[in-house]
Amino acid sequence: MSARYAVYFAPPPGSALAEFGAVWLGRDCADGTARAQPAVDGLSPTRLAEITTSPRHYGFHGTLKPPFALADGCCEADLLAAVAAFAAARAGFDAPPLRVAALSGFTALVLSAPCPAMRDLAADCVRDLDRFRAPAGAAELARRRAAGLSPRQDALLRAWGYPYVMDEFRFHMTLTERLPAADRAVVMAALAPLAAPVTEAPLQVDGIAVFHQPDRESPFNLLRRFPFESGSKPGV
Repeated sequence: MSARYAVYFAPPPGSALAEFGAVWLGRDCADGTARAQPAVDGLSPTRLAEITTSPRHYGFHGTLKPPFALADGCCEADLLAAVAAFAAARAGFDAPPLRVAALSGFTALVLSAPCPAMRDLAADCVRDLDRFRAPAGAAELARRRAAGLSPRQDALLRAWGYPYVMDEFRFHMTLTERLPAADRAVVMAALAPLAAPVTEAPLQVDGIAVFHQPDRESPFNLLRRFPFESGSKPGV
């Protein structure tokens, strides 16, 4: 079965952060509609579309549990019910403000300071929902290993199907492909004013979202967003 699911942090549809991501990437992952991308000095519209291809395909998000196919005997309804129960038992929190940064050659929004609450949220998503994940096949393992993994990352890949989870997790919301230095400088300069309105205040983490991809060629879209419902909101 080629369909995949993922558990992401995704801002509420229509929020300032969601609108920023939809416009920058040229697609609203909440409803799948195309958006006109902004004009960027030094980049043609074609080049901007090209360097945002992969993040546009995956949708504007921060990964919590990376994409996975459903395990044998599991269905979408069961996954959604489990995520709903998971979210209902958690309280929202304020994470440090976002900032635009270069990350291994990519451009992304990252947290401006460490956030144990975000790290714990991601680890719990990976662990608590893993019964729904089909084991990674040999081809997927080989593809991940071809990028060059540390022994710890390889152990995480074998345990959880992805090398950058648990203590290797780094929250980020990807905005571009990996870029040459010249393009990266142009993009960073363009993003600074565009992202300013969504990087001034703490990031409100008040729910999680399940995204769905019907096949490997189709983009990921928001399937359902689940607000956190437990108690008062703690600090960072």
